[in-house]
Amino acid sequence: MSETKATIIRLAASVAILAAALIMSRYGITVYATIPIYALSYLIAGGPVLLSAGRDIAKGKVFDESILVSVATIGAFAIGYFDEGVAVMLFYQVGELLQDLAVGRSRRSISALMDIRPDTANLLTGDEAAAVDPSSVCVGDLILVRPGEKIPLDGVVEEGSSMVDTSALTGEPVPREASVGLEVLAGFVNVNGLLKIKVSREYGQSTVSRVLEMMQTAGEKKAPTENFITVFARYYTPAVVGAAVLIALIPPLILSQPFDAWIYRALVFLMISCPCALVLSIPLGFFGGIGAASRIGVLVKGSNYLEALGAVDTMVFDKTGTLTKGVFKVTQILTADGYAQEELLRLAALAETHSTHPIANSIREACPGSMGLADLGSFEEIAGFGTIADVGGRRVLVGNARLLERERVAITPHACAGAVGLPSQPGDLLHEINGTTAHIAVDGRYAGAIVISDIIKEDSASAMKRLRAAGVSQLVMLTGDNKKSADAVAAQLGIDAVYSELLPDQKVAVLESLLGERVAQQNHSTGAEDRKASKRTRSKRRPGRRADARLPKRKLAFVGDGINDAPVLARADVGISMGGIASDAAIEAADVVLMTDEPGKLPGAIAISRKTKRIVWQNIVLALSVKGAVLLLGALGIAAIWMAVFADVGVALLAVVNSLRVLRVPESEN
Repeated sequence: MSETKATIIRLAASVAILAAALIMSRYGITVYATIPIYALSYLIAGGPVLLSAGRDIAKGKVFDESILVSVATIGAFAIGYFDEGVAVMLFYQVGELLQDLAVGRSRRSISALMDIRPDTANLLTGDEAAAVDPSSVCVGDLILVRPGEKIPLDGVVEEGSSMVDTSALTGEPVPREASVGLEVLAGFVNVNGLLKIKVSREYGQSTVSRVLEMMQTAGEKKAPTENFITVFARYYTPAVVGAAVLIALIPPLILSQPFDAWIYRALVFLMISCPCALVLSIPLGFFGGIGAASRIGVLVKGSNYLEALGAVDTMVFDKTGTLTKGVFKVTQILTADGYAQEELLRLAALAETHSTHPIANSIREACPGSMGLADLGSFEEIAGFGTIADVGGRRVLVGNARLLERERVAITPHACAGAVGLPSQPGDLLHEINGTTAHIAVDGRYAGAIVISDIIKEDSASAMKRLRAAGVSQLVMLTGDNKKSADAVAAQLGIDAVYSELLPDQKVAVLESLLGERVAQQNHSTGAEDRKASKRTRSKRRPGRRADARLPKRKLAFVGDGINDAPVLARADVGISMGGIASDAAIEAADVVLMTDEPGKLPGAIAISRKTKRIVWQNIVLALSVKGAVLLLGALGIAAIWMAVFADVGVALLAVVNSLRVLRVPESEN
């Protein structure tokens, strides 16, 4: 029998016994004869509450809800309100049952989103497949995934093709194609084909494990609103309990009135004092917001980050892989010093052999046929600059203009004249290139340049418009790419400010300056008020007071995808990483992860953040308003104990139901 069914049966039995006691009282049975029946009904209904109260007292939790209910109902018995004491306990227990059902529904809804952990993996040994624990599979092993099964580990398709359902991780309902050579992630569902997959990550490092870890630890990082309520409850409940004691003792002593009436008022006060509606519904609201975000493919690592996301007014983007697809293609080859295009491309491809940079991949892909790797000697990759390699005894440099400047190689624009499809004026040639330029030098002499162009993501432009509509006032782009290419992308997307040709440490410096500018602007906007206040008080600012203590808490977010973005992600108020293509370092440093790599998910995440906070504050106002009203009525002797129970349990239930609204995600945000 489930715990819920057992509770329902127990409460039904208590109601039946209470009804018998009320009938006996109505037909003239003496009070002393009905007391044991009332007590039996009370113990059946409230036994678990009394046990919980005893455990809480042993732990030193003297203001817990179960203790307050126990004291109030036992007090009602002590002053002769037997039927009301039982009824209050029953009402409280029914409210708790309904509340648990509502909370359980919310948690099941969120847990279902994360029910993506496969139980087994079909490990291939020869032609035989054996079901094993996914954690026992090693990198390089082959696994078999049949139609309808979840992919248990990250890997690359070695054989077969199929459509895969990615919605558990990305929130995207449209299946994707998986074929030989393509990467698939743990948690995807194989829809219709047979796949053999070569494992690329151990189970503990797989995407599904990282997602589950993020969701499991999200509740540990509390939002400022949650922390406020925790501190509030710490002082509020003891204060109200103290007031209840004074209500029970002071008026009878001063006014010479019977104690029982004032004790009853104190019991009403006591029932109201526990802020369970706040303590329960507020974390549940944020938890629901995190669940709603995960439904659209946005993973938030804590309610503090969810709340901060709604306050973002400045959003800073990396370019490559964030606003653009990061899929580079060689579009132009500009030669110098007598080199042919094919020879220049081959030298560059050999020099970039061991680089994992997207530009290096594009150069290698553009080089037809065998490259003769035997000619490759030493290799050095310099982050933010490029590569230096020994190719057939020649020292080949491939990188940006800073690399050539560092190596004291002069770029000779006139040498690029005559390339097919390019302007005839040599001096203007490099200035009219719209793309990323990789310069090549051989043995200290400039040999030419390869132009690689990126493609803007389909949803980037609409994402910028929707972010502005959502109240993000400043859009900024940081990139290591050249100014020409960066400006072209920014113009198409409507970016406010562009910082190009940046090294990783320079990105951090720019972000620091943006953070400083924001604080300076806020200080300027409140400076007049500060001066007026200073003239009125004629006093100095108190030591230790923060200069921006009264400023609006606006936030700056950075969105990036690469390993070189990790320091910037960590420094921003809210770090947002692309989850599909991002490096492990970027995902680790980020506070929010976009599983679909789509910037178009950002406006939806901001909307969910603001909706969550709005619902949380609705719950706070509801709880405090109702409790305040019933506290006043209780002190005046107008409210009965059942009204106090409603103010506590009833309001908590209403707040929980209100919190469930955050789980409903509009179709426009998916």
